[in-house]
Amino acid sequence: MLLINKPYRWTSFDVVNKIRAAMKPAKLKVGHAGTLDPLATGLLLICTGKLTKQIDTFQAQEKEYTGTMVLGATTPSFDLETAIDQEFSLEGLTEADIRAAVAPFTGAIVQYPPAHSAVKVNGERLYMRARRGEETELRPRHVTVSVFEITRTALPEVDFRVVCSKGTYIRSLVSDFGRALNNGAYLSALTRTRSGDFLLENAIEVMDLVQHLRAQREAAEQPPAIQ
Repeated sequence: MLLINKPYRWTSFDVVNKIRAAMKPAKLKVGHAGTLDPLATGLLLICTGKLTKQIDTFQAQEKEYTGTMVLGATTPSFDLETAIDQEFSLEGLTEADIRAAVAPFTGAIVQYPPAHSAVKVNGERLYMRARRGEETELRPRHVTVSVFEITRTALPEVDFRVVCSKGTYIRSLVSDFGRALNNGAYLSALTRTRSGDFLLENAIEVMDLVQHLRAQREAAEQPPAIQ
């Protein structure tokens, strides 16, 4: 098990492929246990070898995130991947309103994945259809949000912390939250801080790991010293 701090704008598979390449010529299985969006950072669990058989178990564990949303606007992707398509006035919106709107989004809730997501429909990723301008009927998801906490309000920005079950889309949670305020919201930053019992504070940078693996390989390839 490798705990990796996924870099900004890397896909989860970018991390897997970089580590797999660094391990060559060893043919070791490498996989991740829980996708992070390219614009998200934070804890990515990487399983190697026989541990890849337990990926589903690790994926099912509870997750924790911290992030920032921007109120007063929406984007089609619910984050910074696409440009703002609607704007709303923040006049009259108070911190008390924002904190009060959290309650309906805790416990067992139903949400829809973003149209710009990696969910597959008939074998094709939703984001591919969205980029072509095609509409797709989205299927609801039943998820559990144990904690949805507002940690800072500096409009239009609002910081938050979320503890949730597998399959929860934080982008959708933010978008629905903005709608509940009769306003708009999109996700501007997201970091996964925990997955099950594994913590981001114990993670390493992917390129630090890659350099370590390369150094080990080069050392192993050196001819033995002549006595």
